Amino acid sequence: MPATSQPYPSRRRRTYGVLAAAAGLATAGALVAALPAGAHDAKHGKPLPSRYQDVQLLSFNDLHGNLEPPSGSSGRVTEVHEDGTTTTIDAGGVEYLATHLRQAREGNKYSITAAGGDMVGASPLISGLFHDEPTIEALNKLELDVTSVGNHEFDEGAKELARLQNGGCHPTDGCYTDEGFAGADFPYLAANVLNEKTGKPILKPYWVWKKKDVKIGFIGVTLEDTPGVVSAEGVKGLKFKDEVETINKYAKVLQRQGVKSIVALIHEGGLPASTAYNYNCDSPGAGDGISGPIVDIAKNITPSVDALVTGHTHAAYACTINDPSGKPRTVTSAASFGRLYTDTTLTYDRFTGDIARTAVKSANHVVTRTVPKAPDMTELISKWNTLAAPIGNRPIGYISADINNAGTESPMGDLIADAQLAYGKELDPETDLALMNPGGVRAGLTYAAKGTEGDGVVTYAEGFTVQPFSNTVNLQDFTGAQLIQVLKDQVSGSNAASPKILQPSAGLTYTLDLTKTGADRIVTDSIKLNGAAIDPAATYRVATNSFLAGGGDGITTLGQGTNDLVGTDDLAALAKYLTANSSATSPIAPPAANRITIVK
Repeated sequence: MPATSQPYPSRRRRTYGVLAAAAGLATAGALVAALPAGAHDAKHGKPLPSRYQDVQLLSFNDLHGNLEPPSGSSGRVTEVHEDGTTTTIDAGGVEYLATHLRQAREGNKYSITAAGGDMVGASPLISGLFHDEPTIEALNKLELDVTSVGNHEFDEGAKELARLQNGGCHPTDGCYTDEGFAGADFPYLAANVLNEKTGKPILKPYWVWKKKDVKIGFIGVTLEDTPGVVSAEGVKGLKFKDEVETINKYAKVLQRQGVKSIVALIHEGGLPASTAYNYNCDSPGAGDGISGPIVDIAKNITPSVDALVTGHTHAAYACTINDPSGKPRTVTSAASFGRLYTDTTLTYDRFTGDIARTAVKSANHVVTRTVPKAPDMTELISKWNTLAAPIGNRPIGYISADINNAGTESPMGDLIADAQLAYGKELDPETDLALMNPGGVRAGLTYAAKGTEGDGVVTYAEGFTVQPFSNTVNLQDFTGAQLIQVLKDQVSGSNAASPKILQPSAGLTYTLDLTKTGADRIVTDSIKLNGAAIDPAATYRVATNSFLAGGGDGITTLGQGTNDLVGTDDLAALAKYLTANSSATSPIAPPAANRITIVK
């Protein structure tokens, strides 16, 4: 790999001081630390350090391999003003993220950069086509110090995650460049992800940052429900433990090692009451404006943990939630796709070795596109785009307008379901319907031109951004009673609080009554296929992707199908459908997204 320019000095090669371990030296250090700012060493005439040292913690989460500026709503953030009006700002792209982080570090000798998981996975073509090696290279250049794993780090399984950490060429695709792949310069932390056979974490559970006499420990976990949102193959042989239990366990381990300042990197998150990145979720009180899983997690993590960097929900917040002792504690998330970064000031007390939590400050900042691009990132993107171009620029279809991925039922989700139904009928003419999980639809299709591409042209790269997981299209048989239960699974059980509404192919219609709770939200007698009521005793042939066919997203009944038939990957099915059903003179129109009647 050609050497790239380094306009900023690398922190990676600094040698950090190590604290003396001897009891006598530690005592002497404590006495020195207790002296006021401005005190001098009488013998050498040098200023002694003050008791308190501000440490800058820069953080982000859920990058998902978005090296280039994300398009559409995925590349914008909302800012709310004091008068209640809002402004939309274009944001994201590692060329700009690198510049923002480097500028933020200027003048901060004590600076750490950390992340909350999902750095890779569900990535655009420039990264996903190369198994996310480009993103790891970019994160190395960003001088990321540490990250937790997220659920998407397991999309290709634990062995592939280990390769991203340690380096080496891909086992089937080989090396993409003559230099090979060196792996991550930073540690991935996976404290609550255990090997089922050994019972031990598959990667480091924690990591300690040290500089001179300051040390801060980091514990990294992903959500316990990772098996519910990742394909069964991706988490095979792994066990995921409770987030709180795991963090509390390793906080004690760090304390026994003399590390009193601790940050938890948690790939689980919350939902603020406003989508504005600068919304005050502490108004009127601590954490009053945020809900979701992170609230209970934060309330139960030991007070010895000083701050929580979170993710997964792609939301933006920087607020406080009381710890078990009732003391406010900082909880942050920087949205997704590199659109924001969080700047947190941790005030380290040299006398206690702990964070003076009353002094902690935190805020999210927009990764605007008005700053200069980082040249080394531009060079990296150019290199990988050149390798991807022969595949990515190939047209696969035409659209007459934007096909959005928004709403309980989205036009993009419906289009994918239609494509899978058409492909299913090719495999087996008896195929009746298709269902697509909303989390598998990563973006919509944009009509407007990008670069030299003509308006309405859909390229393979754009299709890859929509469906990057390489799931297969699977056919299974279900009884009508099971099919009705599938729809109820969307809104009950583990999905009761946060429904996972499947996107239906044309012909399947029903009513979703959101005024009710649990399975009652599905109006059973409204479920029809091509105008006919579902017969509980009849057999229906259903096309889904392999993730759903394994009972993913809490739709457990989909894991009970029979007469399995495995087809090609889902992106190939979408590309084939677009090619067959659209042309430059007859582009495909966005589906009306009216297959589900929603009662609110």
